[in-house]
Amino acid sequence: MPLLEKASRQREAGEGMPPAPTQGSVTTVPEKSRAERRASFDVADFPMPTGREEDWRFTPMDRIGTLLRDTPSGAHLAVDTELPPGVTLTSIPSARARALGVPAPQDRAAVLAFAHTDHSGGVMHLQIPADTVIADPVRIRLVGSHSERVWGHLVISVGAHSNVTIVVSHEGTARLSEMVSTLVGDGAQCTLVSLQEWSSDTIHAAQHDVVVGRDASVRHVAVTLGGQVVRMSTNITYAGPGGSVEAFGVYFADAGQHLEHRLFVDHNAPHCQSHVEYKGALQGDSAHTVWVGDVLIRASAEGTQTYELNRNLLLTDGARADSVPNLEIETGQILGAGHASATGRFDDEQLFYLQARGIPEGEARRLVVRGFFADVINRIPVAELQGHLMQAVERELAGAGLAEVGPPDEPTLTATLTPTSDPRTADR
Repeated sequence: MPLLEKASRQREAGEGMPPAPTQGSVTTVPEKSRAERRASFDVADFPMPTGREEDWRFTPMDRIGTLLRDTPSGAHLAVDTELPPGVTLTSIPSARARALGVPAPQDRAAVLAFAHTDHSGGVMHLQIPADTVIADPVRIRLVGSHSERVWGHLVISVGAHSNVTIVVSHEGTARLSEMVSTLVGDGAQCTLVSLQEWSSDTIHAAQHDVVVGRDASVRHVAVTLGGQVVRMSTNITYAGPGGSVEAFGVYFADAGQHLEHRLFVDHNAPHCQSHVEYKGALQGDSAHTVWVGDVLIRASAEGTQTYELNRNLLLTDGARADSVPNLEIETGQILGAGHASATGRFDDEQLFYLQARGIPEGEARRLVVRGFFADVINRIPVAELQGHLMQAVERELAGAGLAEVGPPDEPTLTATLTPTSDPRTADR
Protein backbone atom coordinates (compact mmCIF):
# COMPACT_ATOMS: atom_id res chain seq x y z
CA MET A 1 0.00 0.00 0.00
CA PRO A 2 1.40 3.45 -0.85
CA LEU A 3 2.69 5.43 2.08
CA LEU A 4 -0.11 7.34 3.78
CA GLU A 5 -2.66 6.05 1.27
CA LYS A 6 -5.36 6.22 3.89
CA ALA A 7 -4.49 9.79 4.82
CA SER A 8 -4.45 10.79 1.15
CA ARG A 9 -7.86 9.29 0.59
CA GLN A 10 -9.21 11.18 3.58
CA ARG A 11 -7.87 14.42 2.17
CA GLU A 12 -9.40 13.65 -1.24
CA ALA A 13 -12.76 12.97 0.35
CA GLY A 14 -12.47 16.17 2.37
CA GLU A 15 -13.05 14.46 5.69
CA GLY A 16 -12.95 17.00 8.48
CA MET A 17 -12.67 19.88 6.04
CA PRO A 18 -14.96 22.94 6.05
CA PRO A 19 -16.98 23.68 2.90
CA ALA A 20 -14.95 25.49 0.28
CA PRO A 21 -15.83 29.17 -0.18
CA THR A 22 -17.13 30.15 -3.57
CA GLN A 23 -15.36 32.67 -5.79
CA GLY A 24 -17.99 35.24 -5.00
CA SER A 25 -17.84 34.80 -1.24
CA VAL A 26 -17.34 38.01 0.71
CA THR A 27 -16.37 36.47 4.06
CA THR A 28 -15.09 33.09 5.14
CA VAL A 29 -15.40 31.66 8.64
CA PRO A 30 -11.85 30.95 9.86
CA GLU A 31 -10.91 27.43 10.94
CA LYS A 32 -11.12 26.75 14.65
CA SER A 33 -8.28 24.25 14.46
CA ARG A 34 -5.23 23.78 12.25
CA ALA A 35 -6.65 20.33 11.53
CA GLU A 36 -9.46 21.99 9.58
CA ARG A 37 -7.14 23.69 7.10
CA ARG A 38 -8.06 22.73 3.55
CA ALA A 39 -6.03 20.22 1.52
CA SER A 40 -7.18 19.27 -1.97
CA PHE A 41 -6.01 18.40 -5.47
CA ASP A 42 -8.87 20.45 -6.96
CA VAL A 43 -7.99 24.00 -8.05
CA ALA A 44 -11.61 25.05 -7.50
CA ASP A 45 -11.17 24.48 -3.76
CA PHE A 46 -8.69 27.37 -3.59
CA PRO A 47 -10.20 30.63 -4.90
CA MET A 48 -7.96 33.61 -5.49
CA PRO A 49 -6.89 34.91 -2.05
CA THR A 50 -7.42 38.54 -1.12
CA GLY A 51 -4.65 38.85 1.45
CA ARG A 52 -7.09 38.98 4.36
CA GLU A 53 -6.98 35.23 4.90
CA GLU A 54 -4.89 33.89 7.79
CA ASP A 55 -2.65 31.98 5.36
CA TRP A 56 -1.95 35.09 3.28
CA ARG A 57 -2.13 38.07 5.62
CA PHE A 58 1.66 38.52 5.78
CA THR A 59 2.34 37.86 2.07
CA PRO A 60 2.75 40.76 -0.41
CA MET A 61 -0.09 39.82 -2.76
CA ASP A 62 0.87 42.40 -5.38
CA ARG A 63 4.22 40.67 -5.89
CA ILE A 64 3.29 37.00 -5.55
CA GLY A 65 0.12 37.32 -7.62
CA THR A 66 1.80 36.01 -10.76
CA LEU A 67 1.96 32.56 -9.12
CA LEU A 68 -1.74 32.58 -8.24
CA ARG A 69 -3.10 32.86 -11.79
CA ASP A 70 -4.49 29.66 -13.27
CA THR A 71 -2.46 29.70 -16.49
CA PRO A 72 -0.58 26.65 -17.86
CA SER A 73 3.01 27.17 -18.91
CA GLY A 74 5.49 25.04 -20.82
CA ALA A 75 8.50 26.81 -19.29
CA HIS A 76 10.84 24.91 -17.00
CA LEU A 77 14.08 25.31 -15.08
CA ALA A 78 17.42 23.85 -16.10
CA VAL A 79 18.24 20.76 -14.03
CA ASP A 80 21.73 19.60 -13.09
CA THR A 81 22.21 16.49 -10.97
CA GLU A 82 24.82 14.46 -9.12
CA LEU A 83 23.34 11.01 -8.51
CA PRO A 84 25.35 8.36 -6.64
CA PRO A 85 25.08 4.76 -7.90
CA GLY A 86 21.65 3.23 -7.33
CA VAL A 87 19.82 6.57 -7.17
CA THR A 88 17.53 7.41 -10.09
CA LEU A 89 15.71 10.53 -11.29
CA THR A 90 12.89 10.04 -13.78
CA SER A 91 9.87 11.93 -15.06
CA ILE A 92 6.36 10.73 -14.20
CA PRO A 93 2.87 12.19 -14.77
CA SER A 94 1.02 13.90 -11.94
CA ALA A 95 -1.47 11.03 -11.80
CA ARG A 96 1.36 8.66 -10.94
CA ALA A 97 2.67 11.02 -8.25
CA ARG A 98 -0.79 11.11 -6.70
CA ALA A 99 -0.94 7.30 -6.77
CA LEU A 100 2.33 7.19 -4.79
CA GLY A 101 0.50 8.88 -1.93
CA VAL A 102 1.84 12.44 -2.02
CA PRO A 103 -0.04 14.78 0.35
CA ALA A 104 -2.51 17.15 -1.26
CA PRO A 105 -1.77 20.85 -1.89
CA GLN A 106 -2.75 23.23 0.89
CA ASP A 107 -2.89 26.59 -0.89
CA ARG A 108 -3.58 28.02 -4.31
CA ALA A 109 0.03 28.32 -5.44
CA ALA A 110 0.67 24.66 -4.62
CA VAL A 111 -2.49 23.31 -6.24
CA LEU A 112 -1.67 25.20 -9.44
CA ALA A 113 1.82 23.70 -9.41
CA PHE A 114 0.32 20.23 -9.12
CA ALA A 115 -2.29 20.91 -11.80
CA HIS A 116 0.12 22.29 -14.41
CA THR A 117 3.39 20.41 -13.82
CA ASP A 118 2.63 18.00 -16.67
CA HIS A 119 2.84 20.97 -19.07
CA SER A 120 6.34 21.80 -17.72
CA GLY A 121 7.94 18.44 -18.35
CA GLY A 122 6.20 16.30 -15.75
CA VAL A 123 6.94 15.43 -12.14
CA MET A 124 10.56 14.65 -11.25
CA HIS A 125 10.72 11.42 -9.24
CA LEU A 126 13.87 10.81 -7.20
CA GLN A 127 14.13 7.25 -5.92
CA ILE A 128 16.43 6.04 -3.13
CA PRO A 129 16.56 2.22 -2.98
CA ALA A 130 15.63 0.42 0.21
CA ASP A 131 18.22 -1.01 2.60
CA THR A 132 20.97 1.17 1.12
CA VAL A 133 23.40 3.64 2.66
CA ILE A 134 24.16 6.41 0.16
CA ALA A 135 27.55 7.76 1.24
CA ASP A 136 27.70 10.81 -1.05
CA PRO A 137 25.06 13.56 -1.07
CA VAL A 138 22.43 13.46 -3.81
CA ARG A 139 22.43 16.86 -5.50
CA ILE A 140 19.73 18.46 -7.63
CA ARG A 141 20.46 21.96 -8.91
CA LEU A 142 17.56 23.98 -10.37
CA VAL A 143 18.55 27.08 -12.35
CA GLY A 144 16.20 29.72 -13.72
CA SER A 145 17.14 32.03 -16.60
CA HIS A 146 13.87 33.77 -17.47
CA SER A 147 10.81 35.41 -15.92
CA GLU A 148 8.19 33.06 -17.38
CA ARG A 149 5.93 31.31 -14.92
CA VAL A 150 7.15 27.79 -14.05
CA TRP A 151 5.17 25.02 -12.33
CA GLY A 152 7.23 22.25 -10.74
CA HIS A 153 6.90 19.12 -8.61
CA LEU A 154 9.64 16.93 -7.16
CA VAL A 155 8.71 13.64 -5.50
CA ILE A 156 11.38 11.97 -3.34
CA SER A 157 10.83 8.31 -2.45
CA VAL A 158 13.22 7.13 0.27
CA GLY A 159 13.21 3.35 0.58
CA ALA A 160 12.79 1.62 3.93
CA HIS A 161 15.90 1.35 6.13
CA SER A 162 17.99 3.49 3.78
CA ASN A 163 20.24 6.41 4.72
CA VAL A 164 20.67 9.44 2.45
CA THR A 165 21.40 13.17 2.33
CA ILE A 166 19.72 15.16 -0.45
CA VAL A 167 20.56 18.75 -1.42
CA VAL A 168 18.15 20.66 -3.66
CA SER A 169 19.46 24.10 -4.66
CA HIS A 170 17.69 26.95 -6.46
CA GLU A 171 19.60 29.64 -8.39
CA GLY A 172 19.11 32.28 -11.07
CA THR A 173 15.97 34.18 -12.07
CA ALA A 174 12.54 32.56 -11.98
CA ARG A 175 8.83 32.81 -11.29
CA LEU A 176 8.40 29.40 -9.69
CA SER A 177 5.65 27.61 -7.81
CA GLU A 178 6.70 24.13 -6.80
CA MET A 179 5.85 21.16 -4.63
CA VAL A 180 8.48 18.95 -3.01
CA SER A 181 6.92 15.75 -1.66
CA THR A 182 9.21 13.51 0.39
CA LEU A 183 7.98 10.02 1.31
CA VAL A 184 10.30 8.40 3.83
CA GLY A 185 10.00 4.66 4.33
CA ASP A 186 9.97 2.78 7.62
CA GLY A 187 13.24 2.89 9.54
CA ALA A 188 14.93 5.18 7.01
CA GLN A 189 17.20 8.13 7.79
CA CYS A 190 16.94 11.12 5.48
CA THR A 191 18.40 14.63 5.48
CA LEU A 192 16.86 17.04 2.95
CA VAL A 193 18.49 20.44 2.46
CA SER A 194 16.68 23.06 0.36
CA LEU A 195 18.77 26.07 -0.66
CA GLN A 196 17.18 29.24 -2.01
CA GLU A 197 20.01 31.37 -3.41
CA TRP A 198 18.00 33.15 -6.07
CA SER A 199 18.82 36.41 -7.78
CA SER A 200 17.13 39.50 -6.37
CA ASP A 201 14.19 39.52 -8.84
CA THR A 202 12.90 35.97 -8.26
CA ILE A 203 9.39 35.12 -7.00
CA HIS A 204 9.21 31.64 -5.44
CA ALA A 205 6.37 29.79 -3.69
CA ALA A 206 6.94 26.24 -2.43
CA GLN A 207 5.06 23.58 -0.52
CA HIS A 208 7.32 20.97 1.07
CA ASP A 209 5.62 17.85 2.43
CA VAL A 210 7.43 15.24 4.49
CA VAL A 211 5.73 11.93 5.32
CA VAL A 212 7.71 10.11 8.02
CA GLY A 213 7.52 6.33 8.12
CA ARG A 214 7.42 4.15 11.20
CA ASP A 215 10.62 4.57 13.29
CA ALA A 216 12.10 6.79 10.54
CA SER A 217 14.29 9.83 11.20
CA VAL A 218 14.17 12.98 9.05
CA ARG A 219 16.14 16.22 9.11
CA HIS A 220 14.69 18.99 6.93
CA VAL A 221 16.83 22.12 6.47
CA ALA A 222 15.64 25.26 4.65
CA VAL A 223 18.18 27.98 3.82
CA THR A 224 16.82 31.13 2.16
CA LEU A 225 19.25 33.90 1.25
CA GLY A 226 18.05 35.17 -2.14
CA GLY A 227 14.92 36.13 -4.03
CA GLN A 228 12.60 39.11 -4.02
CA VAL A 229 9.72 37.11 -2.51
CA VAL A 230 10.14 33.57 -1.19
CA ARG A 231 7.29 31.78 0.57
CA MET A 232 7.96 28.24 1.81
CA SER A 233 5.33 26.09 3.51
CA THR A 234 6.64 22.89 5.10
CA ASN A 235 4.17 20.26 6.29
CA ILE A 236 5.18 17.20 8.30
CA THR A 237 3.02 14.14 8.98
CA TYR A 238 3.72 10.68 10.38
CA ALA A 239 2.79 7.39 8.68
CA GLY A 240 3.36 5.37 11.85
CA PRO A 241 4.62 5.50 15.43
CA GLY A 242 8.22 6.13 16.42
CA GLY A 243 9.04 8.76 13.81
CA SER A 244 11.43 11.63 14.56
CA VAL A 245 11.79 14.96 12.73
CA GLU A 246 14.21 17.87 13.03
CA ALA A 247 13.28 20.94 10.98
CA PHE A 248 15.94 23.65 10.84
CA GLY A 249 16.01 26.91 8.94
CA VAL A 250 18.28 29.87 8.22
CA TYR A 251 17.24 33.06 6.42
CA PHE A 252 18.83 36.47 5.82
CA ALA A 253 16.69 39.29 4.39
CA ASP A 254 18.07 42.44 2.78
CA ALA A 255 16.28 45.68 1.89
CA GLY A 256 13.08 45.01 -0.06
CA GLN A 257 13.17 41.23 0.42
CA HIS A 258 10.20 39.25 1.76
CA LEU A 259 11.15 35.81 3.11
CA GLU A 260 8.30 33.76 4.56
CA HIS A 261 8.53 30.33 6.17
CA ARG A 262 5.47 28.44 7.37
CA LEU A 263 5.63 25.09 9.17
CA PHE A 264 2.94 22.63 10.17
CA VAL A 265 3.91 19.59 12.22
CA ASP A 266 0.92 17.28 12.40
CA HIS A 267 1.48 14.77 15.20
CA ASN A 268 -1.07 12.24 14.00
CA ALA A 269 0.65 9.09 15.30
CA PRO A 270 1.76 8.05 18.81
CA HIS A 271 5.28 8.14 20.25
CA CYS A 272 6.76 10.55 17.69
CA GLN A 273 9.11 13.49 18.15
CA SER A 274 9.70 16.83 16.45
CA HIS A 275 12.15 19.67 16.99
CA VAL A 276 11.86 22.89 14.98
CA GLU A 277 14.50 25.64 15.05
CA TYR A 278 14.62 28.58 12.63
CA LYS A 279 16.94 31.59 12.83
CA GLY A 280 16.86 34.73 10.72
CA ALA A 281 18.64 38.05 10.35
CA LEU A 282 17.38 41.22 8.68
CA GLN A 283 19.06 44.37 7.42
CA GLY A 284 17.93 47.29 5.30
CA ASP A 285 14.77 49.32 4.86
CA SER A 286 11.59 47.23 4.35
CA ALA A 287 13.37 43.90 4.81
CA HIS A 288 10.60 41.58 6.00
CA THR A 289 10.62 38.03 7.30
CA VAL A 290 7.72 35.87 8.44
CA TRP A 291 7.89 32.67 10.44
CA VAL A 292 4.70 30.79 11.35
CA GLY A 293 5.09 27.53 13.23
CA ASP A 294 1.98 25.39 13.80
CA VAL A 295 2.19 22.20 15.85
CA LEU A 296 -0.89 20.01 16.27
CA ILE A 297 -0.90 17.07 18.67
CA ARG A 298 -3.97 15.00 17.90
CA ALA A 299 -5.87 12.93 20.44
CA SER A 300 -4.34 9.74 19.06
CA ALA A 301 -0.75 11.03 19.35
CA GLU A 302 0.04 9.88 22.88
CA GLY A 303 3.68 9.95 23.94
CA THR A 304 4.52 12.94 21.71
CA GLN A 305 7.52 15.15 22.40
CA THR A 306 7.80 18.42 20.47
CA TYR A 307 9.44 21.83 20.65
CA GLU A 308 9.70 24.76 18.24
CA LEU A 309 11.95 27.80 18.39
CA ASN A 310 12.32 30.94 16.26
CA ARG A 311 14.95 33.66 16.75
CA ASN A 312 15.29 36.84 14.70
CA LEU A 313 18.11 39.37 14.78
CA LEU A 314 17.45 42.91 13.54
CA LEU A 315 20.71 44.41 12.26
CA THR A 316 19.35 47.79 11.10
CA ASP A 317 16.38 50.07 11.45
CA GLY A 318 13.50 49.68 9.01
CA ALA A 319 13.46 45.86 9.08
CA ARG A 320 10.49 43.86 10.35
CA ALA A 321 10.24 40.27 11.58
CA ASP A 322 6.89 38.59 12.26
CA SER A 323 7.05 35.41 14.34
CA VAL A 324 3.94 33.38 15.20
CA PRO A 325 4.34 30.08 17.08
CA ASN A 326 1.15 28.06 17.62
CA LEU A 327 0.71 24.91 19.68
CA GLU A 328 -2.54 22.92 19.75
CA ILE A 329 -2.85 19.88 22.02
CA GLU A 330 -5.77 17.44 22.00
CA THR A 331 -4.41 14.96 24.55
CA GLY A 332 -2.71 15.26 27.93
CA GLN A 333 -0.80 12.01 27.47
CA ILE A 334 2.39 13.54 26.05
CA LEU A 335 6.04 13.65 27.10
CA GLY A 336 6.45 17.37 26.49
CA ALA A 337 5.52 20.29 24.25
CA GLY A 338 6.69 23.87 24.05
CA HIS A 339 7.55 26.81 21.85
CA ALA A 340 9.59 30.00 22.00
CA SER A 341 10.04 33.07 19.84
CA ALA A 342 12.26 36.13 20.21
CA THR A 343 13.11 39.12 18.02
CA GLY A 344 15.71 41.67 19.04
CA ARG A 345 18.85 43.64 18.26
CA PHE A 346 22.44 43.03 19.27
CA ASP A 347 22.92 42.33 22.96
CA ASP A 348 25.00 45.20 24.34
CA GLU A 349 26.44 42.97 27.06
CA GLN A 350 27.76 40.44 24.56
CA LEU A 351 29.29 43.18 22.42
CA PHE A 352 30.88 44.76 25.50
CA TYR A 353 32.31 41.38 26.53
CA LEU A 354 34.02 40.95 23.14
CA GLN A 355 35.19 44.57 22.90
CA ALA A 356 36.63 44.39 26.41
CA ARG A 357 38.96 41.71 25.08
CA GLY A 358 40.32 43.95 22.38
CA ILE A 359 38.00 42.98 19.52
CA PRO A 360 36.85 46.02 17.46
CA GLU A 361 33.13 46.69 17.41
CA GLY A 362 32.64 45.74 13.74
CA GLU A 363 34.47 42.46 14.19
CA ALA A 364 32.52 41.77 17.40
CA ARG A 365 29.21 42.22 15.57
CA ARG A 366 30.37 39.89 12.81
CA LEU A 367 31.35 37.21 15.33
CA VAL A 368 27.98 37.45 17.05
CA VAL A 369 26.08 37.01 13.77
CA ARG A 370 28.29 34.12 12.69
CA GLY A 371 27.66 32.38 16.01
CA PHE A 372 23.94 33.07 15.69
CA PHE A 373 23.77 31.09 12.42
CA ALA A 374 26.58 28.57 12.97
CA ASP A 375 24.58 26.54 15.47
CA VAL A 376 22.06 25.63 12.74
CA ILE A 377 24.38 25.52 9.72
CA ASN A 378 26.77 23.13 11.48
CA ARG A 379 23.97 20.56 11.70
CA ILE A 380 24.02 20.10 7.92
CA PRO A 381 25.99 16.86 7.41
CA VAL A 382 27.93 18.17 4.39
CA ALA A 383 31.12 20.00 5.40
CA GLU A 384 31.56 21.68 2.02
CA LEU A 385 28.00 23.04 2.23
CA GLN A 386 28.61 24.38 5.74
CA GLY A 387 31.57 26.39 4.49
CA HIS A 388 29.62 27.65 1.47
CA LEU A 389 26.76 28.90 3.64
CA MET A 390 29.01 30.62 6.18
CA GLN A 391 30.70 32.44 3.30
CA ALA A 392 27.26 33.44 2.02
CA VAL A 393 26.49 34.90 5.46
CA GLU A 394 29.80 36.78 5.33
CA ARG A 395 28.81 38.29 1.98
CA GLU A 396 25.47 39.40 3.41
CA LEU A 397 27.27 41.06 6.32
CA ALA A 398 29.76 42.70 3.98
CA GLY A 399 26.83 44.38 2.25
CA ALA A 400 26.00 46.05 5.54
CA GLY A 401 29.64 46.96 6.22
CA LEU A 402 29.92 44.46 9.07
CA ALA A 403 32.44 42.07 7.56
CA GLU A 404 35.41 41.59 5.34
CA VAL A 405 35.01 38.40 3.33
CA GLY A 406 38.09 36.21 3.59
CA PRO A 407 39.08 33.13 1.62
CA PRO A 408 36.90 30.01 2.13
CA ASP A 409 39.57 28.21 4.16
CA GLU A 410 40.30 31.12 6.47
CA PRO A 411 39.84 30.05 10.12
CA THR A 412 37.20 32.13 11.88
CA LEU A 413 35.78 32.55 15.33
CA THR A 414 32.13 32.68 16.33
CA ALA A 415 30.20 33.90 19.32
CA THR A 416 26.82 32.61 20.38
CA LEU A 417 23.77 34.85 20.56
CA THR A 418 20.27 34.81 21.91
CA PRO A 419 18.48 38.10 21.10
CA THR A 420 17.73 39.74 24.41
CA SER A 421 17.49 43.42 23.57
CA ASP A 422 13.85 44.39 23.31
CA PRO A 423 12.69 40.78 22.80
CA ARG A 424 9.17 39.64 22.05
CA THR A 425 8.95 36.14 23.47
CA ALA A 426 6.40 33.40 24.00
CA ASP A 427 7.52 30.29 25.83
CA ARG A 428 5.67 27.38 27.31
